[in-house]
Amino acid sequence: MMKKYFQRLGGSLMLPVAVLPAAAILMGIGYWIDHDGWGSGNVFAAFLITAGDAILKNIPILFAVGAAIGLSREKDGAAALSGLVAFLVVTNMLSTNSVAFLTQADPENVDMAFAQINNAFIGILSGIIASVMYNRFSQVKLPDFLAFFSGKRLVPIMSAAAMLVASAVLFFVWPIVYGWLVSFGQTILNLGAAGAGIYGFFNRLLIPTGLHHALNAVFWFDTVGINDIGKFWASEGTKGITGRYQAGFFPIMMFGLPAAALAMYHTAKTKRRKQAASLMLAAGFASFFTGVTEPLEFSFMFLAPVLYVVHAALTGLSLFIAASFQWTAGFGFSAGLIDYILSLRIPIANMPVMLLLQGLVFAVIYYFLFRFLIVKFDLKTPGREDEEALEAEEGAPAAGSAPASKDDKFKAMAATIYEGLGGGDNVISVDNCATRLRVEVTDMDKVDQKKIKSTGVPGINVIGKHNIQVIVGTSVQFVADEVKKLQQGK
Repeated sequence: MMKKYFQRLGGSLMLPVAVLPAAAILMGIGYWIDHDGWGSGNVFAAFLITAGDAILKNIPILFAVGAAIGLSREKDGAAALSGLVAFLVVTNMLSTNSVAFLTQADPENVDMAFAQINNAFIGILSGIIASVMYNRFSQVKLPDFLAFFSGKRLVPIMSAAAMLVASAVLFFVWPIVYGWLVSFGQTILNLGAAGAGIYGFFNRLLIPTGLHHALNAVFWFDTVGINDIGKFWASEGTKGITGRYQAGFFPIMMFGLPAAALAMYHTAKTKRRKQAASLMLAAGFASFFTGVTEPLEFSFMFLAPVLYVVHAALTGLSLFIAASFQWTAGFGFSAGLIDYILSLRIPIANMPVMLLLQGLVFAVIYYFLFRFLIVKFDLKTPGREDEEALEAEEGAPAAGSAPASKDDKFKAMAATIYEGLGGGDNVISVDNCATRLRVEVTDMDKVDQKKIKSTGVPGINVIGKHNIQVIVGTSVQFVADEVKKLQQGK
């Protein structure tokens, strides 16, 4: 149950994370226009840089709102407002000046933890509490003389009250938690390039659980002062060091994974190669161009887990190599071509072209290593399923045979997936994150995975007896909307 909750939390954070490319685009173009003056020599560049910086500085607020929306039942605007209210209460109550006033102490003597209370962790916590308040109080009916404050209007009030209690607890707990986070981050920092490699390995290894977001918050955002993304785009820190927790991902996402996709295509069985090609081409392009890797990773993650462990190890190795040579580049969303190009003119980027050479080497390693392992151990990557599975899917509509209209395509895909999930008698709830359809079902035995896979989805992830994820890709929202319509009988 807890695992499912954390997965929902991870999915809810994808909404605010998806805003970060806007900051990358704005700041990247701004720096490109006025590289030396940082906007001082060009009004338009200054406008772009300031606008992008406004997004990056408010990541904790975005997380508070995103978590509140994603974890609330109806994903209502009242939940988002409550997330904002909760965040404002706790960050003002536990600011350095407020703590100094409450304890009658000199602000300079207040624990440093309170100077960092405005961070991603507190933002996520605020969103979680606000979502709990929404789910509990959004339908409450108060007596007539208080009726105005009933239902959804009551949620922000209760969120504020709950955060007062949370603030009292955090007054004692936050300095301890902050100390642990600093210690963990410092341990990795003290390991230098090896620490970057360890981080890269666990970043990929935690993808199936969705818990990689928590790990990323320590290194990418200003949770413990590392703030690798924010400092890179602000061109702060040390050249060759700032960006080390991002740079090593570029060779993997732009070169390594697409090469792995090519290896899986070349090792697919002849009769399945065409279908494998459509999947691998789309997933490989998404990885190279945008850095969205889940459609490709989930295509072999559960079919051939040994390959995924190898992929995680190679990712750690890539981060270690890039950090060792101090080759740095950064991203606002993920390590794809778009972010790479935008980061080239950031002053603190260090020899980013070398990441392309590193990427070419990793492409060769990925291709031949994946191909060798797939053939040597007869791994069941896409297009290499057992003959019985192939025969069972004979006559099923291929991914490329969907209707010409995109709307019709999503409707047809959703209808097949919904039927494969067991229909209205079996589907309890439907949700989605950036690439996955998350479904709760009554009986997993009623789920027909072969029917679902006949739509051409990259993969399926069964979590426990009642929860299943269908990896659709970046168009998952449109499929999810159609499935929800079917569930509601529309």
